[in-house]
Amino acid sequence: MNYLFLDNGFEEIEAITTIDLLRRANIHLTTVSVTGKPMVLGAHNIAVEADGLIDDIDFADAEMLILPGGPTKLGECHTLCDLLKQHNEEGKTIAAICAAPSVLGKLGILEGKQATCYPGFEQYLGESFIGGLVVESKNIITAKGPGLSSDFAFCLIEKLAGSEVADQVYDAAQY
Repeated sequence: MNYLFLDNGFEEIEAITTIDLLRRANIHLTTVSVTGKPMVLGAHNIAVEADGLIDDIDFADAEMLILPGGPTKLGECHTLCDLLKQHNEEGKTIAAICAAPSVLGKLGILEGKQATCYPGFEQYLGESFIGGLVVESKNIITAKGPGLSSDFAFCLIEKLAGSEVADQVYDAAQY
């Protein structure tokens, strides 16, 4: 199972595009609220009902953890931070876009890896910051920002289901 985490203020295009394209690829994806409530309000006042709450889910089956960006407080959720650190220690894939790679940087998850992020958040990535649009380095996938949401999602599809499935979704979406 794969999990995408939502907090109030999430960047809608990054979350919804990723959810939509992964589900078109028949990849099992659960959306998770870190707010304590299933309804989460995006940065542009689009409300999304998460599939579950972080405290109610057993993440033992987690293959990939996905963090959309936006002015979120994902890094303030201790349960999520612990989960991210454990996932990283196990070498499992973590994906983050826009400002969200800063959460990984602050947790030390990016040490020895390369990453990108939204302009202005480079300081939190430290020596890991290399710029770029979508960067895959070891078990970490990062993307620069909202305009790269589809590229980010297709990278995740390729990682989870292979290039053939990614190409099929790519063609069907007329991307």
